[in-house]
Amino acid sequence: MTTSEYIAHHNGKAVFEFRLTNIHGNYVELTNYGAIVKSIVVPDKYGDKANVVLGYPTFKGYFFDKCYIGVTVGPFANRIANACFEVDGQVFNLDRNDGPSNNNHSGSAGWHNKVWGFTAADDAVTFTLRSTDGDGGFPGNIEAKTTYRWTDDNQLLIDYHVVTDKPTHVNLTNHSYFNLSGCAETIHNHKLVIRAEQMLESTPHYIPTGQILPVGNQGFNGTAMAEVMNGGGLNNYYIFDNQLLENEPLCTLWHECSGRVMETYTTYPGVQLYTGDYLGGDCNSAHGSPYKPFDGLCLECQFYPDSPNHGHFPSTLLRPGQEYRHSITYKFDVLF
Repeated sequence: MTTSEYIAHHNGKAVFEFRLTNIHGNYVELTNYGAIVKSIVVPDKYGDKANVVLGYPTFKGYFFDKCYIGVTVGPFANRIANACFEVDGQVFNLDRNDGPSNNNHSGSAGWHNKVWGFTAADDAVTFTLRSTDGDGGFPGNIEAKTTYRWTDDNQLLIDYHVVTDKPTHVNLTNHSYFNLSGCAETIHNHKLVIRAEQMLESTPHYIPTGQILPVGNQGFNGTAMAEVMNGGGLNNYYIFDNQLLENEPLCTLWHECSGRVMETYTTYPGVQLYTGDYLGGDCNSAHGSPYKPFDGLCLECQFYPDSPNHGHFPSTLLRPGQEYRHSITYKFDVLF
């Protein structure tokens, strides 16, 4: 069942909140501002329900948020070095909003702060957006759709569809911060599996050098987050193993005390793990106080960062007549 409620006006457009509820009473809350996931409420092994993603209780929190909490990132997620790329011999300059001169998450014109159109169904909401040629420096009039579907077995299915009238680079992801304790504690006691033997080497500003490295001591094979984080944080891109079976989860996150488990499936070639090192802000969270570092972690399934500037990375170039179709699924369960 899908319900909706008006919550605000932004730039002359109405902002709504949607709730998708399954037959067990578990639900997901969304908003058409930024095509955001506001909450995912699922039970623990004792049957007690809690929200397992970070979020804000009011629109104000999202408007002032600088951490991309729950948003749809587009047209290009992650970093682009020197805030520029070349397509067919033409250079396109983007916002320089990260590090000394880089672009992150598409800058000020990113889709995370746009009011999307929407169509609601019984178990799904589709958000729609039209980005005009040159918006944020990106070429092409771009038509984008993000569809969220919530199933009776507690799967959140996210489908992306994009078309363009000029060649452009596209790399969408969801930027939810997960905390399977129900935000009762930090992420340090969570355990994680990422089915990856390789990762990208990056500079201190998180720009790929172009080198692909073994994961070494930064791999996750059911390892406690605190063990790999080693007192700090992580912001790494992991390349999924090619030999995995089609229906095998690419990431598995679990919290032993609550018994909650989240499996991640995707069509993307890898995932950016971000442990929320820079979480913060002045707005109170849904739990009554501002967020702090390590209150949640992101598993951002996507193409390689800075792929427009690395010819040997999987291509993110989308041309007229082509369709960008990718998906991410987060499946929630409990272990007793």
